[in-house]
Amino acid sequence: MTINLDLLADRIGNGGTITREEALQLADLSGSALFPLFCAANRIKEHFVGDKVFLCSIINAKSGRCPENCSFCAQSAHHRTDAPVYSLIDEERMVACAKEAEKSGSSCYGIITSGTSVKKGDELDRICNAVRRIRRETGITPSCSLGIIDAETASALVAAGVETYHHNLETARSFFPNVCTTHDYEEDVETVRVAKQAGLKVCCGGIFGLGESAAQRIEMAFTLRELDVDSIPLNFLNPIPGTRLEGAHNITPMECLQTIALFRLILPTKRISICGGREKNLRDLQSWIFFAGASGTMIGNYLTTTGRAAEEDWQMLKDLNLSVANCCD
Repeated sequence: MTINLDLLADRIGNGGTITREEALQLADLSGSALFPLFCAANRIKEHFVGDKVFLCSIINAKSGRCPENCSFCAQSAHHRTDAPVYSLIDEERMVACAKEAEKSGSSCYGIITSGTSVKKGDELDRICNAVRRIRRETGITPSCSLGIIDAETASALVAAGVETYHHNLETARSFFPNVCTTHDYEEDVETVRVAKQAGLKVCCGGIFGLGESAAQRIEMAFTLRELDVDSIPLNFLNPIPGTRLEGAHNITPMECLQTIALFRLILPTKRISICGGREKNLRDLQSWIFFAGASGTMIGNYLTTTGRAAEEDWQMLKDLNLSVANCCD
């Protein structure tokens, strides 16, 4: 039975939900049949989150030597890559980069550290001090991504002024053992719960093109719906030489857009941002992300790879007649 996308969009817009079976059916669409899917996703996005674009930026505040063996990660100690290796940067650098991100138009600035968890004591204190200064000296919203955390760490981040905690699930529970075997999927899920219980907003998504199926992409989306995360960053694999997935080419530009649209249908009220790998995987179709249901994107560089110049992204938004949201929107 063919799904009527107009009726589905009406149902979701009126507070209903898409079923897993319907999502799986839409995952089978291809060719010109995808365009009505994109239109439905864009309609739902504009209904729930508007048409302004949310920009975010990050800093790789501590790089390399991660003991986890995530198959895609250039910073894993299990891989031999050219990724930079350095200890936690100083407070001044974190604050300076936040100011640069604000000038670039970002409304959210993420402090990211490699490793399973942030070290309590000097590392956590330095990050918290930087966050306090960012709150005082800029108008940008600080967030952190410090790995698996406990309630004590979450409370310290809240006290410092962190608004959002970022922690990706990376993929579906059923596919996770193919990606990482050094910790359990439930540890990541529990970190999401701990952050929410502490009063933090949670930014939680994953990366596509690891070899997962379309059904597993949908599985992850429904897990995020169950966890009621606040925003979802979607990344697409940029294969890094020296990682286990260095030769992978598992996703096409249209699959990327189809995935974005399905996530919008499943998570209609959430901010969905397109982050790492968009330049390599979407190529000439980067601007289509907003018409497929995305409400934001990362601007500037990623953790170990460079993004395109901020001026190019601003020109793209100008050409699309899209305005940028500020941190208070």
